[in-house]
Amino acid sequence: MKHSLQQYVPWLIATFACLALLFSNGMSITALPVFDEALLEQFNWQRGELKFRDMVTFAVVGLSAPFVGILIDRYGVRACMMVGWVILAVAYFLYSNLQSLLGLYGIHVLLGFVLVACGLNAAVILVSHWFIARRGTAIGIALVGTSLGGAVLPQLGTYMLENHSWMAAFQAGIIFPIIMLLLTVFAVRNRPEDIGLEPYGGYAAAESANEVTGVAYQDALKTRTFWALAIIAMSTFYTVLAVSAHLFLHLRDLEFSPQAATNYISTFFLYALVGKFVFGLLADYLPRKIVFLGNLAVMLLGAICLLTMQKNIIWVAVTLFGLGWGGVYTMIQLSAMKCFGLKAAGKILGTITILDALGGGLGIWLTGYIYDRFDSYAPAFWIFTALILVAIICVFQIKPVAQPLAVSGERAEGAR
Repeated sequence: MKHSLQQYVPWLIATFACLALLFSNGMSITALPVFDEALLEQFNWQRGELKFRDMVTFAVVGLSAPFVGILIDRYGVRACMMVGWVILAVAYFLYSNLQSLLGLYGIHVLLGFVLVACGLNAAVILVSHWFIARRGTAIGIALVGTSLGGAVLPQLGTYMLENHSWMAAFQAGIIFPIIMLLLTVFAVRNRPEDIGLEPYGGYAAAESANEVTGVAYQDALKTRTFWALAIIAMSTFYTVLAVSAHLFLHLRDLEFSPQAATNYISTFFLYALVGKFVFGLLADYLPRKIVFLGNLAVMLLGAICLLTMQKNIIWVAVTLFGLGWGGVYTMIQLSAMKCFGLKAAGKILGTITILDALGGGLGIWLTGYIYDRFDSYAPAFWIFTALILVAIICVFQIKPVAQPLAVSGERAEGAR
């Protein structure tokens, strides 16, 4: 019986992490753009004013991530997630009663805390505690959740808008964080040791023991690898979050129907799903740097297609951008876990999140501002292309990091 649990429970935890990202990221970020047109019409806001809400969200993520990372390291992912699901339910209740721009920004302060407590860092740390062998595959499964959220929840939102008001749609969404809260309480534990199991793969190999110990936070900050990953995260988050947040309005400007625009959003995230899983799997077999560069090259081609502003090749841009981003998203998290281990994972990922959150928030807001200024997204698309080139350069600065062994106290090179 224990052997059966040892084999299957870790994969159930990875599946839970996938669901956590589906609802935390989906309901806080990717499900919202389909409501933009309705909000702009009802409140007569400019795009830059509306999209500043996302700057608020990511500013909160960036400012709070290191502190919540400390709480995750101390109290565990489970406790933080339980608080996060309650906040998400409250935020959606408030969204259904939205009256002002200031109220909108206040709701997105709450959504920022949701992203830190239930989002990317929490999910990656949870999965990393449950896996040593096959960690790349497991993280890839978990990160599929962000793409599923982007593919499924906008469709649900569009359906609700066609049959109900946007207020009713937000009220109906409250059921999802309630379900996730119950799952977290009754089905999730922080570590396999909490129920008498070992991580998937055990502790036999020296590299495994190395990963369980890892690099101290202060030492990680002194490495070129840390800052290269942080810049890559900031550059790519600026780009992809701006694309996903403005794709619906851009397609409506190109005279696509609301349903067709929603379908393109779903296509974007479905290809990101494929990228996360496939490139997470490839990272277990191929050099990470090669996989990383391949992801960014595909993403760059997608950005170039966007630059053409041609309606008939928008599907090519969406496909390439989604596929490339899916792999990059996975590789950032996997590289951080491989290079620095778990000793200070919450603080390290939390600090990286400061920059990627700043990049993502600025990307969404400034892209809206640029549109208001130039009545076109073209200048913003040039910025996307330049930032992806910066990320490609930074990949070459990621180097192995020396980490102390947990078993003998000796030092060994970090995972390559």
